[in-house]
Amino acid sequence: MAARTAAVIEKWSTGLVEPERRLDYWIGAVCECFLEMDITTPVRSGFDCSVQRGQLDTIGINRVEGSAQHVYRRKASLGRSASNYYYLLCKTDNDWTVMQNGHWSILQPHDLVLLDSRRCYEFNFPVTANTLSLELPIAWVESWVTDPERRAGQRIDGRTGWGAALSAFACQLSPHLAVDLPLPAQVLTDQLGGLLALAAGSEIPATPSEQREAGNLLDQIGRAIRLLYAEPGLTAASVAEHLRVSERTVHRCLNKSGLTFSGVLNDCRMAVARRMLSEARFDHIGVGGIGLRVGLSDPSHFIRQCRRYLGMTPAAFRRQR
Repeated sequence: MAARTAAVIEKWSTGLVEPERRLDYWIGAVCECFLEMDITTPVRSGFDCSVQRGQLDTIGINRVEGSAQHVYRRKASLGRSASNYYYLLCKTDNDWTVMQNGHWSILQPHDLVLLDSRRCYEFNFPVTANTLSLELPIAWVESWVTDPERRAGQRIDGRTGWGAALSAFACQLSPHLAVDLPLPAQVLTDQLGGLLALAAGSEIPATPSEQREAGNLLDQIGRAIRLLYAEPGLTAASVAEHLRVSERTVHRCLNKSGLTFSGVLNDCRMAVARRMLSEARFDHIGVGGIGLRVGLSDPSHFIRQCRRYLGMTPAAFRRQR
C-alpha cells in the first residue's frame, strides 16, 4: 500500500477479492483507512464497497461508495487505537441514522454530523454507504469549535443557514484534491474550519486580554490584509504574526462577523485587480502581471478568480471598459 502523502490517492475495493471474502476484506480496509470498527450488512449476496482517500494538509478526505451496512465503534476498539480524530460525515443520496453520546439522530441528504472517535458510536446506512468522511485532527477541531465533544453526534442541518454553506463546500472536497489543488491547501482547510465553526453555532473562547482588544481587532486585521495582500501565499498565520496575536484569535474575530480569512483576502485582492483593469494607466501591465501584483502568481487561478468576482476573464473585463 502506498504511503499517505499529500500527492497520493489511496484506494480500497472489494472488487479485488472473491465475493465470499468481501465483507472480511471491507472490515479490514475500513479499519486500515479509518479506525477499528465493526460492520454488519443486510446484503447477503453482491456486497460491494470501495473507498478512496487523499490527504489535504492535515485533513484526510475519504469518499466511500457501496452497499448498505451498519457500522459500530465499541469500547473494546477504543483502547486499541493508537490515534484518534473527529470525523465529519455527509451523505447526499438518502436518509441514515447515527448514535453518539446516548442519542440517535436521523439525517437527511446533505445533513452533516461530527463524530468523536474517542467515544463509542454507530451509524446505519440502510440503502447505500455512499458517504463523504473528513478525518479532522482533534486539536484542529478544538481550535475552531467550542466544546466539540458536546456537539458530537448532533445533526447539522445541511439545507439552511451556515449548515447549507458547510455542506456545499464539504461536498466539493474529494481525494483528488491531493494531486490537483485548485487553491493552497491551507486556504481550503481554513475555509472548512470557518464554516464548521459557523455551522456549529460556536464562538472560540477568547482570553480576557483578547476580549479587551476585540473592539478594534477586526479593523486591524483588515488593515493588515490590505497591507500584505500582494504577498503570494499570504496566510492567516502571517497576518497574526504581523499583529502579534495568535492565528486562532484572527479566525475567531473574523468568524464573529460572519467572515473568513480567505474570503476577506480574496475580496481585497480582487478589488485591487478590478481597479487596475479599469484604469488605462495600467494597460502596459499584462494580465499575468496584474495577477502577480495582487498576490496571485498562478495565471489560471487569477483568471478563475476574475470569472468569479468580475463575471468574466480579466482580458474581457479590460476590453469592455
